[in-house]
Formats: sequence, C-alpha cells, structure tokens
Amino acid sequence: MGKVFWCFFSKKNCFLAVPCLLTACGLGPAYVRPNLDVPTAYRASPHSTHDIWPDKDWWKGFGSPDLNALIAEAKIANFDIQAAVARVKQADAQLGVTGAPLLPALTGNADQTWTHESYRNASLSLPRNNTYKEGREYQLNAGISYELDLWGRLRAQQESAAASALYSRFDQETVALTVVTSVATTWFNALADQDRLAVLARNIHDAQSILSAIQARRDAGTVSQLDVRQQATLVAGLLTQVPPLRSDLEQQLNGLGILTGHPPESVTAKPGTLTNLSLPELEPGLPLQILERRPDVQAAEANLVAANANLKVARANFFPQISLTGSGGWQSAAFTTLTGPGGVVGTVATSLVQPLFDNGKLTNQFAQTTAQREELVAKYRKAVVQAFTDVDNAMVAYRYATEQEKLERQAVDTAQGAADVARAQLLGGTIDLVAALQAQNALYTDEDLLVQARLARFQALLSLYKAMGGGWQRSDVSAPVGTVFNGIL
Repeated sequence: MGKVFWCFFSKKNCFLAVPCLLTACGLGPAYVRPNLDVPTAYRASPHSTHDIWPDKDWWKGFGSPDLNALIAEAKIANFDIQAAVARVKQADAQLGVTGAPLLPALTGNADQTWTHESYRNASLSLPRNNTYKEGREYQLNAGISYELDLWGRLRAQQESAAASALYSRFDQETVALTVVTSVATTWFNALADQDRLAVLARNIHDAQSILSAIQARRDAGTVSQLDVRQQATLVAGLLTQVPPLRSDLEQQLNGLGILTGHPPESVTAKPGTLTNLSLPELEPGLPLQILERRPDVQAAEANLVAANANLKVARANFFPQISLTGSGGWQSAAFTTLTGPGGVVGTVATSLVQPLFDNGKLTNQFAQTTAQREELVAKYRKAVVQAFTDVDNAMVAYRYATEQEKLERQAVDTAQGAADVARAQLLGGTIDLVAALQAQNALYTDEDLLVQARLARFQALLSLYKAMGGGWQRSDVSAPVGTVFNGIL
C-alpha cells in the first residue's frame, strides 16, 4: 500500500500514477469459502445409506391438530418472527440506500426574485410625487453529481449490503425454525405433565383404596395402627406431587401465549396425551448436505461475505475519490424567454479527494476490518461444526431415548404384575404391608419414568428436526431485489 501512495506523491513517478491506480481497479479479496473439515459420515450413523429429510410442514407428522393450530398461529403472530420480518425490510431498504451512489444524482430547483424600488421627486419646480420601479427574475437550475467508482468502493459497499440483506432472510428462517420447535417443545411438555398427572391420579386412587381396606382391617383388629400410618404416608407423599406438576402444566400453557403472540388468557388449547401421537422417522444424509439446509449456517456465511466486501471498502478508502458535478439552467427577466439562447447558464466541475495524512486512521480501520473478517471466519467454521454436532447429538439422544422408553415399558409391565399380586395378597392378609408398599412405589416410579422417557424421545426428535434445518433449503429464500445468490454466496 505504501508503494501506491508513493505513486501519487512523488514527482519522479507521477507518470506511473494512473497505471498504478488502474491496476488497483476492481482488486480486492474475492470471496472464497473457508476450508472446512467436513466428515464423510455422521458418527451416530456411519453406515447410513439413505436419507429422510423433514417436510416443509414437518410438525404435522406428529398427528396433533392442536399443535398444528398453535404453530399456524405462531407463524403469523409471534413477536420474534415479526421482528425478523421487519429486519428483512430494513436490510432491503439499506441495500437500496447503498446502491444509490452507483448512479448519478440529479437535483433541480427553481427561483423567482422580485425587486421593488421607490424614490421621491425632490425638484422644487415640479410637483412632488413618488416613482416606483419593479423587476422580476426567473431562474431554473438542474444539477448532476456522480462519483467515479474506479476502485470498486461503492460496488463493494453494495455487495456488503446485499450480503447483509441475505443474512436477514436466513436469520428470519432461523428465528421461525426456533419458534416452531419451541411451540412443539412447550406443547409436548404440557402433554407430558398431563400424562404424569394421570399416572399420579391412578396411583393415588389405588393407594387410597388400599388405605381404606387397611383401615377396615384395623377396625377388625387384624392390623395395627402402624400399618395404617404407613399406607397413609404413601398417600400423603403422592398428594404432595400434584401441585408442582399442575404448576408446571399451567406455566407451559402460559408459555404458549408468548410464543403465539397472545396473552396467556387467550390460550384455549387443552393438553391431552403423548401416547396417541406419532413419531415420524428421520435420517440425515451426508454431512455436506446439512450446510445447504441449515439457515443459521447460511446466515453465518452471509455475514462472512459482507465482511469480505467491507475489506474491499477499507482497501479502496486508501485511494482518491473522484467526483464529477455539473449544473445548468436558464435565467431570464421574463418567464417566457427562459428558453432563449441568451438565458442558458451552466458549470462543470471535477473534484478529487485523496487522504494525505490521517494519523493512521485508514490503516487502523483496515486492520480492524481484517480482524473482523477473521472473527467471522472462526464463527462460520464454528457454525458448521455445531451443525454436525447438533445432528449427531440429536440422533444419539433419540436412539437412547427410544431404547429407554422400550425398557421402561417392560419395567412398567413387570411392576404392574407385582403390584397386582401384592394388592391381592395384602387384601387377603397373606403379605406384609412393607412388601405391598414397595410394590406400589415401584409401579408409580416406573410409570412416571415411562412418561418422562417418552417425552425425552419426542424432545430428541424435535432436536433432530431442528438440527436438520426443519425441511428448509436455501432455494426456498428469494434473493434481494437486484441480486442473485450466485453473485453473493
């Protein structure tokens, strides 16, 4: 860069100034996607030979009409989505602002000047009177200004704004995917709370019926008061678990309010059960494919493209800015003669602004922009690795949640059989109360864990949907007006 400046300031090399500058015309770091460490297969499914990507409306695969209605409402009324849409509009407007200097700017104005003069006749021999003189002057002017973008500074600014406009679109899709999965997560949590309350209610009913039977046997003198107290303690312990579950259920429903853009009082959906819902099958393809299906990865790259363009701007700032201005118009004492030859006026000017000494401002700005680009390269690579990690983690979680649910279902079946036997023997007086209490506790614990395992399976599947981009593809997003994807990303 120092040699370029020497071309401007050295008389000896003045004839080299033009070719030196022209070689800089259009120069700059062309965007190249950073080298990425892309695995050939996912760690969680190294031998997968097929892929099943989510549909556009993937949430419908769960078979919950209430969930479908909640998501449809959220996609319209959610505040975060509305804010993201507004950011897209802002970015598009900024793109128009940034692109405006690439074309000449034309201004116009019209003036009318009116003059009035009066004087008194001071002669003693003539009657005194006042004399008036009026005049009108009309002027129409038009001006044009244009900056010669020899070094590509203005085009680089437009390139940066276009990449930012794309970023806003990818960010909007990321926000929408996050909102949809949040609605589904909240709804499934509410369903799980309802299922856990149902399990708790059944066990409380059974425990209370056994307590009544033991109390009857105490009245008959066949059991002690201690036996009654032990069963009563079990009932009381089960009852204490109702309030926190109801509290969490109400909070989950309240959470649907903010997600759907309404006060909690407007949420009318009533939770049912997770048991009747479906779990659609998913299978991610090659890791490289995920880069085109994750809007957050595309957003990170769009930010990097914008930073790359800003680096071009920072380089171009070292070179002079050359502007052309011109003005022309008509001036006349009578409006009807404005177009006459004698009324034409005009000026043409050229200006050149070259930084001579700025105490290192431009150099430091260039260093700052370079460092910002390096930061965004690291963030982009992290977004890519995070995408692979999210998919692997979701697949692992879903696999083991599925296995856990299967094992918990077997445990519930076993515990149910043991509880049924213990209940019959307890009522028949052939088993001690401690063994019966243990069988009851085991059944309740396994049933509650089964609901939680099923919820974990739903949550893992939601995570996999989100990790796979929720059915999104880059081709689903329209490029900003006047740009094309291939020209930016």
